[in-house]
Amino acid sequence: MGNFVKHVSDRACVVASDATWMEDAAIAQLITTSQLEGMQRVAGMPDLHPGRGYPVGAAFFSTNLFYPALVGNDIGCGMALWQTDMRASAIKLDKLEKRVGNIDGPMEDTVAMAQAMVSCGVQPSGHEASLGTIGGGNHFAEFQQVDTVHDPEALAALGIDKQHLLLLVHSGSRGLGERILRQHVDAFGHRGLQADTAEATDYLEQHDAALRFARCNRQLVAQRLLANVRADGRCVLDVHHNFVASANIHGQAGWLHRKGATPSDQGAVLIPGSRGDYSYLVRPTRLCHDTLLSLAHGAGRKWIRSACKDRLFKLMTPTQMGRTALGSRVICNDKQLIYEEAPQAYKSIDSVVHALVGAGLVELLARTKPVLTYKTRGECCE
Repeated sequence: MGNFVKHVSDRACVVASDATWMEDAAIAQLITTSQLEGMQRVAGMPDLHPGRGYPVGAAFFSTNLFYPALVGNDIGCGMALWQTDMRASAIKLDKLEKRVGNIDGPMEDTVAMAQAMVSCGVQPSGHEASLGTIGGGNHFAEFQQVDTVHDPEALAALGIDKQHLLLLVHSGSRGLGERILRQHVDAFGHRGLQADTAEATDYLEQHDAALRFARCNRQLVAQRLLANVRADGRCVLDVHHNFVASANIHGQAGWLHRKGATPSDQGAVLIPGSRGDYSYLVRPTRLCHDTLLSLAHGAGRKWIRSACKDRLFKLMTPTQMGRTALGSRVICNDKQLIYEEAPQAYKSIDSVVHALVGAGLVELLARTKPVLTYKTRGECCE
């Protein structure tokens, strides 16, 4: 791992190169979290950045009790990658942007929703109206084109054809996860739950339901977009990066929390950059317990949201923000959000992936570039 895994305290480490942007506030949050009761080890990924009390882009391993607050309100947030039958060379951006349409509102195809809920094991929760929608913040759906192939055989094994567009969906459990966390915090604050208690069992049942809801949501987002652009597709991978699960680290049984951290024990994953940057399809090379079997989940923020518009408003109009340096387009008609999610607000994805490669955690399979990113057609709903 060379000098790419740096210990910042006796229980905390970060995966980073000397060039990785890493805020002191994020490191401080990581160290503070490592001191929670029962916490054995915490690991920050190269996309580590400060969150609301706890860092994002990190994994946390505890024994005897676990912390729902570390998972946060978007239980099951993750990435799903779909191979489409849309030939990249035939794409005309004007037509694609028009055909994508608007998927901000509830699904009209209730039959498709019901079928997806059954296939994903989703039970009615009162949040069905949000199924098939992306949500706010850093969530998105993006048509991508394979730009560079590093391992053709691995791509073929995954069923990825570089001649056709990919569709990446980043979303989670929407309002369901928010409700679950709010109920927990109202009852227990930010305290951990003792394993094998009725309270822990109740939370885990709700948590697992939110995981199924999130996966179903990503499936329906992809199906809606593919239907709008009159294309077919197949899901290649779907991985959560916000959840807690039982795990064994260095021979010790406990609970592994991931808050914006991609599992390294579930095969190939795609690590996206900002809407104006590349993404990387990577394959984990080993199961590293020191870094808690985890990888980065994206580029990671450099700027806080409230600072983005002030920094960029005089430099670029919202219309100009809808075009990227890579020639792609962005559908985001929320004038605040388009600045908050600007490429400039994020770390370079190359610096993030370079640190993972340098630490010996992944090998590159392919690089993709954005073609069309969908955020929202109107004022964002959340």
